[in-house]
Amino acid sequence: MTTRADHRYTGYRYPAEVIATAVWLSFRFPLSLRMVEEMLAARGILVSYETVRQWGLKFGRDIADQLRRRAPQRGDKWHLDEVVLTIAGKKLYLWRGVDRDGFVLDVLVQSRRNAKAAKHLLRKLLKKQGRAPRVLVTDKLKSYAAAKRTIMPGVEHRQHKGLNNRAENSHQPTRRRERQMKRFKSPRQVQRFLSIHDPINNLFHLRRDSRPASDYRTARAQAFATWAEVVGAPLVAA
Repeated sequence: MTTRADHRYTGYRYPAEVIATAVWLSFRFPLSLRMVEEMLAARGILVSYETVRQWGLKFGRDIADQLRRRAPQRGDKWHLDEVVLTIAGKKLYLWRGVDRDGFVLDVLVQSRRNAKAAKHLLRKLLKKQGRAPRVLVTDKLKSYAAAKRTIMPGVEHRQHKGLNNRAENSHQPTRRRERQMKRFKSPRQVQRFLSIHDPINNLFHLRRDSRPASDYRTARAQAFATWAEVVGAPLVAA
């Protein structure tokens, strides 16, 4: 395997292709670190699961930041939702915003499920997106309405549980990972993991719908090309 020179990988025993593939497997799929270790071993790459974990922490953040900067402007219809996380016996709430196409805009772990927490989420979304949405879609939690009146009073607000499937479905990858990891260990771990996971997942969020298979394959090839450009190496072939 050969890679182009990249200062990020200087001094590492393994080439960029191996590191990039380990990070991709770790954050793209609900796999344990030991599963990633085994999948790499099947490719003839002998590396420990602890090394995979360190690579994820070391390189994941930089990859996610670059993908976030490259991402196109998201849709102007935001869907917001929150789910309960139990961490070390304490109930916390994972607040999430997605656009009309299901791309994750941002997440925030908070200890409350009230108007103050909803305001915090809205401010964070506005800062990241650089603009207010055209439409805000939420369930019937009153905290959203109170926060919206203060933060973005001119935005249309639709409150109906049946309209918010986009946000509710976007929690599923997090739930699968939570089960795989046998629960998250701390709020910081959740926030750190999702800050890396979501930009990577957005890149490969290729909706099939009724699009022709050829269009889907073209979009998937473009996602892999973007990934290779960002990390400085292609994925290791099976």
